[in-house]
Amino acid sequence: MTKATLDRFEDELAVLIVDGREVTRPRGKLPPEAREGDVLDLDTMTVDPAATERLRAEVRKARKRAMKKKTPPPGDFDL
Repeated sequence: MTKATLDRFEDELAVLIVDGREVTRPRGKLPPEAREGDVLDLDTMTVDPAATERLRAEVRKARKRAMKKKTPPPGDFDL
């Protein structure tokens, strides 16, 4: 099972990260509910909610470690 992270959308293309490399796919080939930061199963072209939540938890944890003893930037921010 091959997984990819949806990095961003550029017009009608979706930029995915697969094994550390950027690859593009037509935006229309992705599930309509897919959004930036989601983990996709490339075999079924579906969003993997469990893998997405694990990735988001890792990012939150890394951000917390990076911001330790630093003043957070102003404003609201949520991933």
